[in-house]
Amino acid sequence: MSEPVIEARGIVNRFGAQTVHDGLDMIVQPGEIFGIVGGSGSGKSVLLNTVLGLRRPQAGEVKIYGTDITKLDAPGLRQLKTRYGVTFQAGALFSSLTVLQNVQLPMLEHLQLDARALDELAMLKVRIVGLPPEAAAKYPSQLSGGMIKRAALARALALDPGLLFLDEPTSGLDPISAAAFDELLVGLQRELALTVVMITHDLDSIFRTCNRVGVIIDRRMVAAPLAEIVEHPHPWIQAYFHGDRARRFGVVHGT
Repeated sequence: MSEPVIEARGIVNRFGAQTVHDGLDMIVQPGEIFGIVGGSGSGKSVLLNTVLGLRRPQAGEVKIYGTDITKLDAPGLRQLKTRYGVTFQAGALFSSLTVLQNVQLPMLEHLQLDARALDELAMLKVRIVGLPPEAAAKYPSQLSGGMIKRAALARALALDPGLLFLDEPTSGLDPISAAAFDELLVGLQRELALTVVMITHDLDSIFRTCNRVGVIIDRRMVAAPLAEIVEHPHPWIQAYFHGDRARRFGVVHGT
């Protein structure tokens, strides 16, 4: 088997007397869409920040492409960040910049390109996420929620990363827009050979996109292929996956 893209071992995260993660392990293999779910307060965002190098855990190691990010200095971490893209729940676009300018930000930081090449490359990213060309000149305040999500995705893909982190990518979207985003994600993952890590509470999105799912319960992670995780006996997993929506997708009963 090829080397994992992400390998987190023995992660411990504490805030004062509160332990959020206690020996959490997470493995993400190349080319999969890995979903992370968990109850409120389970530390999904804390785990994401740890894997991104934004938070140093009290114990454990996180390897991305074989490199332990907990031991990297600032220049080393900056260089590693060019190999992955991130979208945040609210989009995190700069309101004073157009869509095209937002997409160009990582390019300006890491690439040596003239203005014309920057425009052409950024427009390519705008097109591949399904935005119309005229959206490039608009500001975030002029975009719908679904368009903001796509613009953020275009920026995350600016440097052609092989790894993509998505934090609640369909939150706030209506069911039709959420389904369209999921379809886009699956298509991009296949066409660009991406590995995707996605935090989500959207059960429909999980069934549409994820190969494997990691559930944070009791300060650790239980991970398995989707068809297996829904059969896990833990009460929280049973309550989460064995509802009407899960049955609609036919996964719970193995159909």
